[in-house]
Amino acid sequence: MAYFYSATVAGFCSAVDKRLQSIIDAFMRHRYGARSEQLDPDQLQLGLEDVETALGQARAAREAAAGHAGSDRPRKTNRGSLPAHLERIEQIVDVESVDGIRPCPCCGGTLHQIGEDVSERLDVVPTTFRVLVTRRPRYGCRSCEGAVVQALAPARIVEGGIPTEALIAQVLVAKYADHLPLYRQAQIYARQGIDLDRSTLADWVGRAAWYLRPLRDHTLERLRRSERLFADETTAPVLDPGRGRTKTGQLWTYARDDRPWGGGDPPMVAYVYAADRKSERAEAHLGDFAGILQVDGYGGYAALAKRRQQVSLAFCWAHVRRKFFELADTSPVATEVLRRITLLYLVEKEVRGQSAHQRRDVRNERSRVIIDDLHRHLEARACQVSAKAKLGEAIRYALTRWEGLSRFLDDGRIDLDSNSVERSIRPLALNRKSALFAGSDEGGDNWAVIATLIENCKLSGINPHTWLTKTLTKLANGHPANSVGQLMPWTDVG
Repeated sequence: MAYFYSATVAGFCSAVDKRLQSIIDAFMRHRYGARSEQLDPDQLQLGLEDVETALGQARAAREAAAGHAGSDRPRKTNRGSLPAHLERIEQIVDVESVDGIRPCPCCGGTLHQIGEDVSERLDVVPTTFRVLVTRRPRYGCRSCEGAVVQALAPARIVEGGIPTEALIAQVLVAKYADHLPLYRQAQIYARQGIDLDRSTLADWVGRAAWYLRPLRDHTLERLRRSERLFADETTAPVLDPGRGRTKTGQLWTYARDDRPWGGGDPPMVAYVYAADRKSERAEAHLGDFAGILQVDGYGGYAALAKRRQQVSLAFCWAHVRRKFFELADTSPVATEVLRRITLLYLVEKEVRGQSAHQRRDVRNERSRVIIDDLHRHLEARACQVSAKAKLGEAIRYALTRWEGLSRFLDDGRIDLDSNSVERSIRPLALNRKSALFAGSDEGGDNWAVIATLIENCKLSGINPHTWLTKTLTKLANGHPANSVGQLMPWTDVG
């Protein structure tokens, strides 16, 4: 009976395994395959979480059934797979002994150790608060009795408040990197017996943003001196109390990433909040920037380049591809355009990481003929398709921006698309979904300031909590305003 039960459960779990795994494979094809733009990345992750959870349940049931049948599965060990810096708490699971002697179950003789099995499991202690008690002894002089000497109190971000800089950093990282609104953080702290009002946490965030704003401004100034930048913008809903609803602000993003062609400048990004999407905003943010601006098709950038002759636009092929992708199921013309764009990306895959000079040479040899043929193909189809049709709009979008779309052929520093800046915008979108809206224009600007520094920590490969704790401590202790460049995340690399 036990055998029948285990075999039935094992067979059922195996079938469930296969079905769930096929669902995961389908999700991954949506994410990485030819139809990758059908699913929003966040929806994909949520779907994968639920399916993989169900798959884990099925595996547990199968393993339990195998164990019920008495199967002798080999032990799996993971020694060395967990980080060496983590604290190790050892526990010994031993056979029973009598007065320190372990008798042999076979003959009654004395057992002696001939080896051991060691396994490691990852454990966690929930967020642990502690109280940092600072004592400052006062001293008097027995000779003159006129002097009282005491060390100065350490400077704080919140003078007279209870948080250390490490706690403030934790609040910032949880809100802007882990997308936990302040009211949820307050609920988490309450489970530890710490009652912190949401408004109190908000005050800490605002004070930290005031200290950190010069670092964001320094990042933006560094970006202005670059030869090539990515630019994009995304909506930032902001509460508008006067009208009893939200208004649509904008978070403008400016990024630099020269790693695809081996550039020596560190990657960095800066966010700036603005109340609208007018092209004058980008002009004010970029200051005296002179160089190549890689952007999407938003007309405000074209207006900026027209006013500022020192700015050249390089448009994004991913945006062109997206418009034709939406029509590929019903239009052979769109399918053919996608095929030719794919050829461009195959060339880019080969030259990624090569020098700008090498990238330019390969593009001139292999990509230019693809671009020229595609241009002729689009011009021919434009005469045959209604300008009001979706396909006509897609063709016109590409042709009216052809000079900027072709600029990558003559400059190896230019990327084929602006995906770098779109990756930098994704954390803003996640935070927007969690928080729904900012409470004010000032709140939108604080959002931009803190998100700038956390994202630069990620780009530099350093822990944002560690960096923020150290940086806030230095700022509270009066770090010179003209030396904020020494505090930037990319200076900590190595």
